[in-house]
Amino acid sequence: MSNVKLGAAFMAALTPLLAHAQEGSGIDEAINTAVAPVSNFITSIIFYSVKIGDVSFPLIVGWLITAAAICTIYFGFIQLRGVKHSIDLVRGCYADPNDAGEVSHFQALTTALSATVGLGNIAGVAVAVSIGGPGATFWMILAGLLGMASKFTECTLGVKFRRENPDGTISGGPMYYLSRGFEGLGKPGLGRVLAAIFAVCCIGGAIGGGNMFQANQAAKQIANVTGGEMSFFADKGWLIGLVLAVVVGMVIIGGLRSIAHVTEKIVPFMAAIYVGAGIVIMISN
Repeated sequence: MSNVKLGAAFMAALTPLLAHAQEGSGIDEAINTAVAPVSNFITSIIFYSVKIGDVSFPLIVGWLITAAAICTIYFGFIQLRGVKHSIDLVRGCYADPNDAGEVSHFQALTTALSATVGLGNIAGVAVAVSIGGPGATFWMILAGLLGMASKFTECTLGVKFRRENPDGTISGGPMYYLSRGFEGLGKPGLGRVLAAIFAVCCIGGAIGGGNMFQANQAAKQIANVTGGEMSFFADKGWLIGLVLAVVVGMVIIGGLRSIAHVTEKIVPFMAAIYVGAGIVIMISN
């Protein structure tokens, strides 16, 4: 209930902005002007490329594929061998109400998928095919299969090194398994440094890829279906971003349990719409 009240108060605060939204037509441009230099600088570092023949190859792509291939071989192609086991986990075959944790196996799955369905496999696939042609599909399938081993490794480490807090909540993730994992190897200092670096980078990733990009895409689509360039929202992406922020805030302020309860209801519909739309597109073409 407190989250609903917070959302209502936030929307009430937005009322003056809505009344004078036309006066803020230059806000989008101002935000773009301010953020673009920082975004371009970070992009030049993260996606630093080397020339291989006539092609520019981002080093981070090679690093991710190499790590995924190593995990695949080390765990004996777990992404193929563990399919039945993963289905049994989601079905609750191994569920024990006495085990530590805040969410069910299915809620954990939907929470992870909620951040995957969208930027990664919708916008990313569309961009890859438009740039690389149909052949890009093969490489994305291969990278996806290898990436399953990386995800398995990441999730397993997260569970192994997670921490149960005095209030019963669970804290985990790369920040914890980096610091605690390297501590077990006798290098606690290195682990803490890597954990801190990851946490800082995660903030940037959440703000940029996790929020800004998807909010921008949502704003563009809302503008397109409400009149295109003549739409009230055509130059007011910031307004849609604020509304999305308060809606998301009402969910995440409640913590992991709140997020899991929402995602377990929304994600199945997201997946069904995604698969259904893909089938319709293939049939129509």
